[in-house]
Amino acid sequence: MIDDPAEFARTLAAIYGFDVVQPVTYPLGVTLSAKLRLAASDDNLPIVAGEIAELARALVDAPLSIPDAAPCLATACFADELFASTGNPAHRQLLIASADRFHADPDVRVEDFFFAGALLGRAATLIGDARYADSLFNLLLAADTLTDDDLYWHCHGSPWYWGRGNAFAALGIAEALSAVRDHPQRPELIARNECHLLAVRKLQATSGMWHQVIDDPSTFEEYSATCMFGYAIARGIHGGWLSADWLGVVESAWRGIVSQTSVTGELNQVCVGTGPLDSRNAYVTRAYSTGLDDRGGAMALWFATAMAALV
Repeated sequence: MIDDPAEFARTLAAIYGFDVVQPVTYPLGVTLSAKLRLAASDDNLPIVAGEIAELARALVDAPLSIPDAAPCLATACFADELFASTGNPAHRQLLIASADRFHADPDVRVEDFFFAGALLGRAATLIGDARYADSLFNLLLAADTLTDDDLYWHCHGSPWYWGRGNAFAALGIAEALSAVRDHPQRPELIARNECHLLAVRKLQATSGMWHQVIDDPSTFEEYSATCMFGYAIARGIHGGWLSADWLGVVESAWRGIVSQTSVTGELNQVCVGTGPLDSRNAYVTRAYSTGLDDRGGAMALWFATAMAALV
């Protein structure tokens, strides 16, 4: 695969994000967001924004048709970036309608960190309403599933250290800090984020990857979690809440992802969709996909655009 992040992103952007399959879920939105960011850096944003607007027309015309579930609502994470390019108020409304319908799971699932960051943080910035930001920061800082190991359980009902679960936490915090720059609880969230990432850093494999069960090196090296951690760290360096000391960690993660991605977009070992499981062993033995995978492709695209911004 190509080492250069921008060229890597162009390769995957030509493969992923062309179908709106019902029910829509967040990988589509992440992919479209990455394509908009790539297009902005390649100076062809109007063309790509027009193509994405046409692809997403059904969602834009009927935002309430998106299923009332957080993974589906988070599909709208691209809508603010599309609105910035097109000025079409319907694109703005897609994000606001999705944010207004978001409700976190009372069992404190780490997935909701990302879904909230993707929706509430963007909505707060887009319309200048502090209520969205307050809800977001309260959700992230009130979460009581961060243990004494500075790692997150998947949720109360599944108190195990799932790799992508911890990556969802890092990703959600990165999205919150990227979107909301002046919240009074921002320093507290930055401190919590660094404690978590320091624990995660110790568990990075020599390949640059992270494991399916993050503290168990006998489990497989998982593609999507590595992309998500890499993205969160790259955004933190670029945004200034992580120091340049983290460059070695993110560069190692990037080399790991490059080694696990083919020139035709096949990815190696992406954990399948996973809700809370009833035992630690269920995470250990959870199936993975190797080949084309929308979830892994979406996160790889976001990671690549974040790495390109660091160059």
